Amino acid sequence: MPPSARPDPSLAQAVLAACRAAGVCIATAESCTGGLVAAALTDVAGSSDVVLGGVISYSNAAKVNLLGVQADTLDAHGAVSEPVAQQMARGASDRLGAEIAISTTGIAGPGGSEHKPEGRVCFGVTTPKGTTSETVEFGPLGREAVRARSVEHALTLLLTAVETL
Repeated sequence: MPPSARPDPSLAQAVLAACRAAGVCIATAESCTGGLVAAALTDVAGSSDVVLGGVISYSNAAKVNLLGVQADTLDAHGAVSEPVAQQMARGASDRLGAEIAISTTGIAGPGGSEHKPEGRVCFGVTTPKGTTSETVEFGPLGREAVRARSVEHALTLLLTAVETL
């Protein structure tokens, strides 16, 4: 991602500071963002005390094998869905031992379909209080812009999750 497309580093710094204050660690499970959320966090020096790791699960097989996403959930809802995003986040939390985990799965583009258009991204967040999810329609902004906005949104979701513990 070019420097101009990177999220504001102060957002990642705020996430890390909030995690330190709350005494929690975080993990990522990324599909459409391909590790960019973890990269934004680990671009900050000293992040290793809070960031345990991340899983890039671009294929359905990786989602199943690395994160424990249920094959029947993928069959019923498809990879770009809130149920899959929830299972990805829970899988990252369980496998990496993090109290907080974020997941991204979507269609960055180009392409998409009538039922799953370009720019649709599903996010999952796991905390000790449970797992939530949401879908954001960024629209057909182009691959780089969808991914950049997804990273920023994921960091915002992480910050909110930690601040509401």
